[in-house]
Formats: sequence, C-alpha cells, structure tokens
Amino acid sequence: MNRFFVDKENIFEKQGKVLINELEDINHITKVLRLTIGDEIEICNKEKREYRVLINGINKKEISCKIKESYPSQREASIEVVLFQSIPKASKMDLIIQKNVEIGVDKIVPVISHRCVAKIKDKSSEMKKIERWQRIAQEAAKQCKRGIISKIENAVEFSKLRNMVYDLDMVLIPYEEEKSRGIKKSIINKGNIKKIGIIIGPEGGFTEEEILEAEKWGCLPISLGPRILRTETAGLVTTSILMYELGDLGGK
Repeated sequence: MNRFFVDKENIFEKQGKVLINELEDINHITKVLRLTIGDEIEICNKEKREYRVLINGINKKEISCKIKESYPSQREASIEVVLFQSIPKASKMDLIIQKNVEIGVDKIVPVISHRCVAKIKDKSSEMKKIERWQRIAQEAAKQCKRGIISKIENAVEFSKLRNMVYDLDMVLIPYEEEKSRGIKKSIINKGNIKKIGIIIGPEGGFTEEEILEAEKWGCLPISLGPRILRTETAGLVTTSILMYELGDLGGK
C-alpha cells in the first residue's frame, strides 16, 4: 500500500478525516500513482502512528481521506541511534543518509572534523545542503515505511560534540588503530541501552587528538575488523550490528 507522511495537525481522528495538502504528495498521488476516489493509502503522522485511509475527495489544493483504521507503528526499533557523520566529499552524504535512515537511524548530525575535505562555505550553503539531505531522509523513510522521519541536524564542529553526547547511554567511535574492542564487547553487560551514538570519521580518518578528546567525553573507540572501511560504509555497518544486537534487525 502506498504510504505518505502527514503532519498531525492535518489528522482529525475524532472526525475520522485526514487532509493531504502538500503539493508534491498531491501530484504523486494523482499524476504518478493515478489514484482516485475509493482507493486506499497508508498515512503516518511522523510520530509512530499510522492510518489506513480511503480517498474520498480530490482537488488541486488538497486530498481528503476517510480513516478506516488507526494503529501504532511497528517499524521502529527499541533503541534510538544518533549518527554523527563527518562530512565526506562529493555526493557520498546522500548515500549515507539514505541507507542509514533505511536501517533505522533516528538522527544524523553532519560533523566538521579536522580531516574533512568537504567544506561548507557559508550559512546559506549549509541550509541548502540540510534541506536537500532532509528531503533524502524523508524519501528513504517513506520507501521503507518508517514510523518517523529521521532528523538531519545542522552541521557542527567536532569539538561541539562534547555537548551532544552526554544524554546518550553510550557513544561508539570506530577507529582503525583500535585492535581489541569490538561492538559486541562494548555493549555486553551494559544494562538497558536506549540511546546510542555513533561517531564516524571522514575519508582520512580521525586524528589521534580527536580520539583522545572523544575518550574524555566517555566515547568508546571500537574496531570494525581487520579491513579499513570507507566513511560511507562504516556508519551503516556499525548501525546494522547494533540493530541486530539491540534493536529489531533480523527479527525479535
């Protein structure tokens, strides 16, 4: 069933009605999917609530739907994952966002670390990138039927992460010089982990100084094995292992 995200302000449960007024969604429903009155679609309120609805009205400005069924989303993991991703060059960030949203990441924070090749010129350039990355996150969330749309935060300097990791239960930082501590060893016997962070370096990796600084914040350097992974691979691999061990990847 085709799925769309709708702001909760446009969902009127007492009246049994949903209004779709995003032009992009209206065009997709009517011109691409060629759906019409009487067809069913699935709606999500971006807050883990889903609705099976029947289209009962279409015009150029909005599509009205009748709620047939309402139920909580079953597609969100039991853990919250925040990916702190050093900004890579070219369009690699697009792929990183798309695939990590699909696997279940809740939030992605672009990071400007010492060896980042890509640079954000000014605030205007940054906002355009964030808007584009957020659209990619939304499309990925729609495609894999997430119960939320992963949030893409504004870019931050590596040193600013100090203020962002304290409310997390654990923060892992893959580092090629770490040889003994893996993910399983890091999370075993750690109790009830609900919020976990992953800090990924750029193409050139983190400096030793950055790793030492992160350790002062309580972050754990980990190994992802004997092979050196690309920056666009490392976050997805780390998240996948965590989702398998602590979340819902591979079943309950």
